[in-house]
Amino acid sequence: MATNAPSRQTFTWSGKDRNGQKTSGEMDGMSISLVKAQLRKQGVIPTKVKKKSKPLFAARKKAIKPMDVANFTRQLATMMKTGVPLVQSFEIVADGLDNRSMAELVEKIKDDVSGGDSFASAIAKHPKYFDDLFCSLVGAGEDSGSLDTMLDRVATYKEKTEAMKTKVKKAMKYPITIILISVVVTAILLIKVVPTFENIFSSFGAELPVFTRMVISLSEVVQEWWFMAFIISAAATTGYKEAMHRSEKFAHSIDRLALKLPVIGPIINQSAVARFARTLSTTFAAGVPLVNALDSVAGACGNIVYEEAVYKIRNDVTSGQQLQFAMKSANVFPSMLIQMVGIGEESGTLDEMLDRVASRYEDEVDDSVDSLSAMMEPMIMSVLGVLVGGLVMAMYLPIFQMGNVV
Repeated sequence: MATNAPSRQTFTWSGKDRNGQKTSGEMDGMSISLVKAQLRKQGVIPTKVKKKSKPLFAARKKAIKPMDVANFTRQLATMMKTGVPLVQSFEIVADGLDNRSMAELVEKIKDDVSGGDSFASAIAKHPKYFDDLFCSLVGAGEDSGSLDTMLDRVATYKEKTEAMKTKVKKAMKYPITIILISVVVTAILLIKVVPTFENIFSSFGAELPVFTRMVISLSEVVQEWWFMAFIISAAATTGYKEAMHRSEKFAHSIDRLALKLPVIGPIINQSAVARFARTLSTTFAAGVPLVNALDSVAGACGNIVYEEAVYKIRNDVTSGQQLQFAMKSANVFPSMLIQMVGIGEESGTLDEMLDRVASRYEDEVDDSVDSLSAMMEPMIMSVLGVLVGGLVMAMYLPIFQMGNVV
């Protein structure tokens, strides 16, 4: 029967270095014996090694975000370009990080590299934060002796792709936020404000206007069913998230639908094209063979339509077709990108042409999101104005009519 592999733990240790000086620190490992062996490899004679005790009320650690990885890569590239050795660069970068979770991750990588692992294999142990593309690019940099240059390229790639993701998320969250604000404001008015006026109107003894009666009826429905509506909304949101996580078919359907949405769809298309061009430019410039590079590009596009198109392109290129014609037959990429790829193939500057296209579409995403924001702001005011103004008018209409009668 299979047993679970032991998990890595943090150990505190003390001992003597090669000069006989007392030293101490922390190290991650599977067991005390393995930590001792690792210390001996580093020239330390361990005298005491034990598991690090956890505080009773430990502060909650900040999660490691993709931008933290991008900042780490940029700082590491800067250190190495100035001639600082790799292990020492890890120490300097870790000391300067505000996110302690990220600093601990860097320390783990440093320990693995100090123990003889390559940088690529050390980060491959943390696939949650370093994907296959990241690891393969770092490995290519190590093999070619140009790790500092490769880290600079990877840092630029991560910064631009994460900025792109942030822009797209902003574009998608904006309409949802408007809807939620409108629903919450309307619900508060119907549940709290309208019943107060209803009690006042009941003492008038006169017939209320049709619009006012409609609002009061709506208020009664909302008061009775608001909790059930809240539960249904929460269940629907949870069900959607679970379906996106568990059902590949459902997630793919949402991806295809997103591309057809008005306003949002063009932004998602532009983003996917920008990611395709940026990723392929980075991998191709790093010396990764085109077919292998397309494997990495497929997963980086962020949409199943483009992912399937890239796999089709890879198959066509593998059979000997030029990239330009393979992209044209995929029927999802814009003509400008295809033309630039053709120029790049003919002139031997494919990575440069792709970089230009990526920059162009990244700028288009920025402009589209800014335009959406500018368009939505007056829309928010209009929607809220109509909702709030309509409810207020419905409540004051009977009072105005009584004034006219008097």
